[in-house]
This record gives sequence, C-alpha cells and structure tokens, in this order.
Amino acid sequence: PARYFDTKTTEPISFFLSGLEELLAWQPNSDDEFNVSAVPLARRQPPLQSRRPRTLVCHDMRGGYLEDRFIQGSATRNPYVFYHWRYIDIFVYFSHHTVTIPPVVWTNAAHRNSVPVLGTFITEWTDGEKLCEAFLAGGEEALGAVAEQLARIAQHFRFDGWLVNIENKLSAAAVGNLPLFLRELTARVHSAVPGGLVIWYDSVLKDGTLSWQNELNDQNRMFFDVCDGLFTNYNWKEEQLERTQRLAGPRLNDVYVGVDVFARGDVIGGGFDTDKSLRLIRQFGLSAAIFAPGWVYEHLGKENFLQNENRFWGSLAKYLPTHSICTLPLTTSFCLGMGTSTFLDGKNEESGPWYDLSAQDIQPLYPEQQGTLSASCCLRDAWSGGSSLQLQGTIPPGEERVAVRLFSLQMPAPPKLFLTLLYKLEGPQPDDFTVALEVTTWDSGICFEGNPTSLPEPNGRYHPRFLPAPPPFLAKLLAACHRGSHGWTSRCYELELQDCSLRDLSLIVSRQQPSLQETPFSCLLGEIRVLDVASVAAAPPQVLSVEASQLWWQ
Repeated sequence: PARYFDTKTTEPISFFLSGLEELLAWQPNSDDEFNVSAVPLARRQPPLQSRRPRTLVCHDMRGGYLEDRFIQGSATRNPYVFYHWRYIDIFVYFSHHTVTIPPVVWTNAAHRNSVPVLGTFITEWTDGEKLCEAFLAGGEEALGAVAEQLARIAQHFRFDGWLVNIENKLSAAAVGNLPLFLRELTARVHSAVPGGLVIWYDSVLKDGTLSWQNELNDQNRMFFDVCDGLFTNYNWKEEQLERTQRLAGPRLNDVYVGVDVFARGDVIGGGFDTDKSLRLIRQFGLSAAIFAPGWVYEHLGKENFLQNENRFWGSLAKYLPTHSICTLPLTTSFCLGMGTSTFLDGKNEESGPWYDLSAQDIQPLYPEQQGTLSASCCLRDAWSGGSSLQLQGTIPPGEERVAVRLFSLQMPAPPKLFLTLLYKLEGPQPDDFTVALEVTTWDSGICFEGNPTSLPEPNGRYHPRFLPAPPPFLAKLLAACHRGSHGWTSRCYELELQDCSLRDLSLIVSRQQPSLQETPFSCLLGEIRVLDVASVAAAPPQVLSVEASQLWWQ
C-alpha cells in the first residue's frame, strides 16, 4: 500500500492522515509496524515536570515528510539533522496534514536523548471549519471518538502526545465543546502514554473567532486550563509577557512563548538574533517555543550547515537549561545519524552519503568557550557510524591542561565504574599532549574514592585509574582496551567511589611539557563508555521466541 511503502523503492515510509474519515478509520495493522518507535523515552534529571522554564522546538520544514520519511534511511547528501537535544525539553513535528504522525526516526533519536516528541493535530481554512463542525458540534460521542483515536495513535507509534492547532473560526456549538474535547484528549493521552502531553496553540478564542493573542489572557485561558500547556503566537511585545506571567501564576512554565526563527511579521529577534527574544522570555520565567530552527539549513544553505547550527545553538545556550543523563550504561560514538562515509572500528567501510536519524547516538553538550575551545561534528573520520566529536582549542600560556565538559550526569555512583575512551590526536605535534577522562561528583562530605581511609577530593574531581588490560570477565566487552587501530588510541579506566553522586564527565587535554606559549590542540573523540561493573558482570537476559516479519530477500 502506497501509504506505508514508497512506490518507487518499496521501502517502508512514515506517513500522515488526512481528514476526519482517515483518522476515525485508522486501525493498527502489520504494515505500520516499521513506524513504531523502538527506543523508549530515556529518563532525565531534572524531570520534565520540574519547576523551571522549558524549551520546545517545533520543526516545520517544507511541508514535512522529506527524506526523514524513509524509515530505514536514505542516501541523502547534506541532510538536515538536529542534535542539540541536551538543550531542549520537547520536540514537535509539524506539518499541515490533519494528523501529523512524527516520522519514527525523529522519535527514536529524541527518545535516546531524553526528549519527548509530539505530533500535530491541525484544522485550517474552510475545510477545517467543516471538520471541526463535524466532530465538535456533534456532541460528546463524536469528540470522544476523535480524542480516543489520537490517544491510540500516540500509544501505538510510541510518541508522546499532540500539539493541537485549530486555525479556523468555530460555530458557537463547536467552540462550546472545545474545552471538553481538550480535557478529554488530555486525560486519554495521559492514561495511554506515560508522561504524555497535549499543548494548545494560541489561535481560536472562547467566542469562536480566530484571532492570535500572542499571550495568555481571558479570551484563551479556558483552553490552557484543561491541557498541559499553551504555545503562543509570535508577535508579542514585552507587556504581553508581563500579563501572561501574572495570569499564568504557578503554571508559568506551561506557557511556551512562540519565537519564529524566520522572523515573519512584527517580532523581536529571529535568525542569529533569536537570543534577544529568549532573553526577554526568560526574564519573565516563561518557557519558549522555538519555531522552525531549520532556518539555519533552509536560509543559510546546506554547505556549512553543521558550523552554522553550532553557532546558532551556541548563541542561545545561556538561555537554555540543560538536562542530565541519569542512567547507565552511557555509551556513544557521537554519530549524528548521517555521514559521508560509514565507519566501523575506525575503518572507512563504505564511502557515500547516508541519512538515518534512528542511528543517531546519545549527543553530548556542545561547549563553546570563545577563542579557547570548541566542540563540533567531524564527518571525515570516525570510530563508528558517520561522525566523531572534534574538540579544538588552545591551552593558555603557563597552564598545563584544559577540561572539556561533555556530559552532565545526575545519579548515585555505583561502587565501581569502568570507563573506555577512543580518541585520535591531530595536528603537527600530537605527541605533545595526553588525553584522559575526569569524573566530578556533587559536593558532599561523605563521598570517597576507593576505601574510606582515602581523603575526599576537596573539589569532587576524580581521575579514573588507567587499566592496561581489562579484567578477564570483561575482556570480551572491553576488547576496546587494546583495539585502537587506524590511528585511534584506546584507553580503559576504573573508578571506585563510595556514597557519591555523579555530576560531570569531562575530557582533560594536558601538555607533556610546561610552556609559556599558548598551545593549540585538536582531538577527535570516537567513543566513550561509562559502565556500572555490577550490571555489566551480570549475565544478560536470555532472548526467547524471536519473530521476524516483512522480510524481502534480494
């Protein structure tokens, strides 16, 4: 069927639903199994519901369902990827189809990085009016059926909820039932999807007219009151933020103030001035909804996309509270879910472009310290997948080392950790530097390294002990300890901690000789793993009764 399989290649594709009939007729079937997310939403700290301003990204690019619709990837050159997941809290996939089911590759990548994904339910123009009249003016049974189908779809495809966008005027009967529909949809999504969300877009008012308010006010508040949040329109001024803050009261983090990166209409900021809008939004303690950050790709072009993307998100970083990893194992090769080649164990196995966001790894923080340090994505060389993480910077005169914070962590430290690192030093004198890992812990008087007789580190910085070879029971898993090849160096470490809480994982680049000159360095990171020894040593659960379906032999 053309909905599920590309007519040219027969490959499985992600799809949307058009109109009310398609929505109400939808039933799960074996053809849509490819589209079910295979990656559960990773836990994070602090949890999404904690009281702090959040950041939502609304991805709207040329109508949606582009190369990202190919569930098993495609040979796309210079595709659009998003990878600053640590800096955002919610990802919305937006298109103008009635029911936008997020392409599963996006859900997989976001979930691996602890970010929930919402689809979009939209009605617009005169067709939208008719559609709304059919299910909203039709009474409780009709609106209950739509709410139930939307909740079932999110549950079946394993994404996390809906942005609801009614962009057409409503009759008195329809608008009278709208709060009931939103309440019903929110309750059903909450019960069908753990951590599910329903967010309302600032469009229709309580009297049924279509009029964007650019704020929370008495005209749209009854919709905000019955769901998880409001996404405001983009043409706000400072006094509207002030009024919104007053009216939202304790729910001010549930108001996502819209920021159009394309800066259409009378807006503050946009483009590389988006930080101006965020600064104001955060002054009032409100959440932000960044609309169409694909501007970087569409407006500035594909050629230098990765550099421009790092510059764009780097300019916003100080207004974006990050979330921390809170589960082990942590293992990543920094792959972006794309590449110009495919690497395995440091070897270029296959040259040629590829794009598959499901293959995107856990992404680090992308620290930028102007002038002294930058982290970027390197496509020309990798240990595994399509890319490595390139760290470039200088060690200042008279200083011996520089620390690059890669991951923030927030979890109790297991008694014993193993860490593995694969790296490659570049530049004219790679032998002038050494590279190591550093783990920091949250301040506490009871945290010790090794045994209780050792003194606590005053600043909670620990340098895991280098292991020349892995312990026998881990030899197979940690073959990495001496598997460096194709110019990559491999290192294994262990760290024993008592009553500690993990805080950061950083890379330390040190010079071999002290110097009064500033020394530039460049280092590629190919893979990092942080393993809890106890759970690694335990036998993995047996896999029973495997079934395979939808096989195509070539």
